[in-house]
Amino acid sequence: MYGLFSTQFFTQGLALPQWLSTTRWLFNARWLRCLVLSSAVFALAACSDSEPQSNSETDEAAVPALSETQRLNAWLDEQYAEQLQFSPMLKTRLGDKSDYDQLDDFSLAAEERDLDWLRDSVAEMETSFDVEQLNEDGKLSYEMWRFSLERAEAGVPYRQHGYIFGRGGPHAYLPNFMINFHRVDTVADLEAYVSRLSQIDRAFAQLLERARAASAAGIRQPRFAYDFALAEIERVTAGAPFNSSDSSPNSPLWTDLQEKTTALVEEGLLSAEDAQTMTQDIQLLLAGEVLGAYEELANWLREDRELASEQSQGVWALPDGEAFYNYRLAQMTTLELTADEIHQIGLDEVARIQTEMEAIKDAVGFDGTLQEFFVFMREDEQFYFPNTDEGRQDYLDLNNKYLDEISVKLPDYFGRLPKAALEVRRVEAFREQAGGAQHYNAGTPDGSRPGVFYSHMSDMSTLPIFQLEDVAYHEGNPGHHMQISIQQELEDVPRFRTQYRTTAYTEGWGLYSEWLAKEMGGFEDPYSDFGRLGGEIWRAIRLVVDTGLHAKQWSEERAVQYFLDNSPQPEGAVRSEIQRYITTPGQATAYKIGMLKIQEVRRNAEAALGEDFDIREFHDVVLGAGALPLPLLEARVDRWIRESQG
Repeated sequence: MYGLFSTQFFTQGLALPQWLSTTRWLFNARWLRCLVLSSAVFALAACSDSEPQSNSETDEAAVPALSETQRLNAWLDEQYAEQLQFSPMLKTRLGDKSDYDQLDDFSLAAEERDLDWLRDSVAEMETSFDVEQLNEDGKLSYEMWRFSLERAEAGVPYRQHGYIFGRGGPHAYLPNFMINFHRVDTVADLEAYVSRLSQIDRAFAQLLERARAASAAGIRQPRFAYDFALAEIERVTAGAPFNSSDSSPNSPLWTDLQEKTTALVEEGLLSAEDAQTMTQDIQLLLAGEVLGAYEELANWLREDRELASEQSQGVWALPDGEAFYNYRLAQMTTLELTADEIHQIGLDEVARIQTEMEAIKDAVGFDGTLQEFFVFMREDEQFYFPNTDEGRQDYLDLNNKYLDEISVKLPDYFGRLPKAALEVRRVEAFREQAGGAQHYNAGTPDGSRPGVFYSHMSDMSTLPIFQLEDVAYHEGNPGHHMQISIQQELEDVPRFRTQYRTTAYTEGWGLYSEWLAKEMGGFEDPYSDFGRLGGEIWRAIRLVVDTGLHAKQWSEERAVQYFLDNSPQPEGAVRSEIQRYITTPGQATAYKIGMLKIQEVRRNAEAALGEDFDIREFHDVVLGAGALPLPLLEARVDRWIRESQG
């Protein structure tokens, strides 16, 4: 789902597309540069047009001086507000409608501008604030802001290594963005929608320029990724108004525009006559400029595909491939681990988890080897819903059942709970892939858009029932939805920390949540519990095959076979997963590495605090500072342990 052309230290694999700029790492929302720190106590003087005049010493005394941490927080919020102006699209994702008629600037020049800005910002911070005068949370914010620059700088040599137009690239993301994130509440919103459509050709041209440069440098994605992209383009542009002779249903964009326009008419905000005029203009735009942009892109993809290797290869085959992969591992894990070390951790974890799997196999009375049990779980019809609309609805309903049941238990394990709503949905048809990874898209901080857990449901044979419960906890509660919603709802940290993303933390928490849900009373069915172990071994296998593909020159088929030999995953899902690992090197290692670190710091806390260990406090400590790099998370937990010991 996630790719290389994004700022992995911020977005890292959650809801943002793979191809966003390396330094464009903050979700955007336009905020006032003048920030009120506390409406009840004090405000920054710069926020008023004129300062009140006073000769009273008591008046001065009534306004407390800002601490160094308060000064830093206010400054960071100003910096965040300024940086948020770089991406209108990310503003939209946060529910902010300023610059609502603009798409992002995807040029290399824009990326360099963003990085220069961040360099200047960090330099200003280092000269303006005394670290020793900051409290512990202030020091954490300081380090995270500086850490973001360090990680951005580390990515500069590898700007061309990203596979821009692969599966889920801008050709698929832009329609998804318009349909799911660009709300139309007014006529002005509809006009902004049209304005953004008119900029698709510019956006594609900027990204194509970068893709062509990468290709000329010998950096090309595997052929299957070109095929994914071409298939997605075909689905986006199928039907009216792109192809008037096509008997298929209307295109997704056209359907969305019609629905949003009709809603304005029904609400009395747009006359039927004006609606007809606008829809005619939109038809011409889609069938002209937008279709032309997609056709130009498709033509280039077909041409460049012929230059790509017939055999899928890891990044070891790219120029500076070894260094690039080491960079990716550091970005994804936030730890100093070599490919060999990660590979061995994976092998050890696979062996440990298979021991637990053997115990469940024996408990259900299966007479055969573990590998034979894998085949039984993959192939037996009892473990799959039918490939029908009714079967798909049953799958969604069962997800909601498990999520409802676990949510009742959350207060026993967490002091802080999310406010945002959660929905479970099928992926839109134009971007749906058989066996595609289920995923989560965060809602808006204000709750106007819920968090959404998406499933690819075109082929129900890739969605075994025995893994359903496990995935629900990972993507929903207590997993991604809970963690990300709580982070976005934080009020006692600088604003940027509510949107900061670290893959090892975020995905590590998701995997930890699967393990925690067992402790909370989930997985009563032994086959679902086996599915939980299947989910965990899946992430352990990732450590082996990701490093195998990119550092040890494994073939795609060798990686597939290792996966099938050591897990109950259906073959279709396995092949889809392996192809994702090939095109997103290192990302798959973050899950298990992050989980192991969270488990480690919990064990340390339990050992140090004994009977005084409080699971609710521990989880609030882990979730209460946002998505931290793992070394900073460990330091935060260690500090909590010391404070708890008195």
